[in-house]
Amino acid sequence: MRHRWVICSLLFVGATINYVDRQVLAVLKPTLQAQLGWSEIGYGNIVTAFQAAYAVGMLGVGRFIDRVGARAGLAATAAFWALATMAHAAASGVLGFSAARVALGLGEAGLFPAGGKAIAEWFPRRERAFAMGLFNAGTNVGPIVCPLLAPWLVDVVGWRGTFVAMGALALVWIVPWVVAFRPPERDARVSPEALLALHADRPPTAAPLPWRALLRHRETWAVALGKLITDPAWWLYLFWIPDFLHRKHGLDLPRLGPPLVAIYLLSLFGGVAGGWLSSRLIHRGWSTNAARKTTMLLAAIAVVPVLGAARATSLWAAVGLLGLAVGAHQAFSANLLTLPSDFFPVSSVASVMGIAGMGGAVGGIVIAQTAGHILQATGSYHTLFAIAASAYAVALAVIHVLSPRLAPAVVSTVAEGRA
Repeated sequence: MRHRWVICSLLFVGATINYVDRQVLAVLKPTLQAQLGWSEIGYGNIVTAFQAAYAVGMLGVGRFIDRVGARAGLAATAAFWALATMAHAAASGVLGFSAARVALGLGEAGLFPAGGKAIAEWFPRRERAFAMGLFNAGTNVGPIVCPLLAPWLVDVVGWRGTFVAMGALALVWIVPWVVAFRPPERDARVSPEALLALHADRPPTAAPLPWRALLRHRETWAVALGKLITDPAWWLYLFWIPDFLHRKHGLDLPRLGPPLVAIYLLSLFGGVAGGWLSSRLIHRGWSTNAARKTTMLLAAIAVVPVLGAARATSLWAAVGLLGLAVGAHQAFSANLLTLPSDFFPVSSVASVMGIAGMGGAVGGIVIAQTAGHILQATGSYHTLFAIAASAYAVALAVIHVLSPRLAPAVVSTVAEGRA
């Protein structure tokens, strides 16, 4: 079943493009803010527009992908977010950029529900967190590629042409995805023995559960609240680190590249290491519960030093602290994103990830408004980094209370399927 790593690689590339398209606005923020006269609150409102649409999109797209499958669902949403990225080129003010971000949020919401479903279909439990970590690594490579590529594109084609070029990447990616992906049950490369092994450690097959049935399960709330509590820190890093480096350390657009590359290389390492450690512990005989939660606890501890980033006088000290925090987030996230496939049948994984993603996006709305107002009033990132430093321990405690053993949800398919 080596083809599963081809699927994982394509998801990694898709996540990279998704985050290039998402990140380009943050990288260009100092330039656009100077040219177009945005206030901090105005930028916060543009980010909020994306987050609100992403929240709505997550809920609807998860259900859509469980209905049509990961192949068609991800192709359709990738096309939509590609066109939305290009639409930024037509914007000239806060309202126009907000409209483009709404469209982008709706389209980009398809990535994780479809990717999580694809990994649940193609990978056994013992490899799932590692595969999720590799897929999720694209969310770190995108922010590395973007600050290296965007300044050059701005020089060559201007900021409007940069948005068009970035959007075109997703349209190109759709072709190999559609060619390569099939569910393993419909792929001739998968032997009957391999298919039996895949089915052996999944929750029992069932029809897709409706939202109201999924929301009755504590396991759904464990994932959704985990995302609600921790995703604000990720959105803070993603949309405000370039501004922090500009504001605190005086970096202009051409000089942003190396620090952002360093931060997201550490993030890349953290995400892959978090998925690898959890999977390795399961290989060594640990329970899924112990392996996932031990890894998440280590990540929650590793993020705490970010408290010092706002007061660090050295650029590279701040970069190191931020890189450690973003890497710890990704290690935590690689395991959190694996929980829907631990808890529920494959037929409902995208829906659960959609509900959880909506929770994370709501958290992103809160942090966008909070960050805009705090920075407008104080100009300091200290309070924001303090929030990020404490989020993961709180989230892990909530997950443990709601699912002490990370056992699969007890799903009554007849009753709940008709609910």
